[in-house]
Amino acid sequence: MSSDPEALAVEAFSVEGLKPRTWSNEPGYRYGEHRHPFHKVLFCVHGSITFHTLNGDIRLGPGDRLDLPPGTPHSATVGEKGVTCMEALRS
Repeated sequence: MSSDPEALAVEAFSVEGLKPRTWSNEPGYRYGEHRHPFHKVLFCVHGSITFHTLNGDIRLGPGDRLDLPPGTPHSATVGEKGVTCMEALRS
């Protein structure tokens, strides 16, 4: 089994039958509060990002996973080295 965060994410998505997409943001980028009508599965593969939820902050670094149920309000702040994530939508 690989210790590479991207390889681990690809394997997890494959096992779950999900098709991920990759995105990146520069250091300090902020996402305003929003919500999605779907379940989001997200892995951080490089850098860091902190998701701000009603239940508190969730900091993700390489290899960390976050599952956001539909309708969960959240915002996010990218860490000082930027971030690259892989995410997929679960129906």
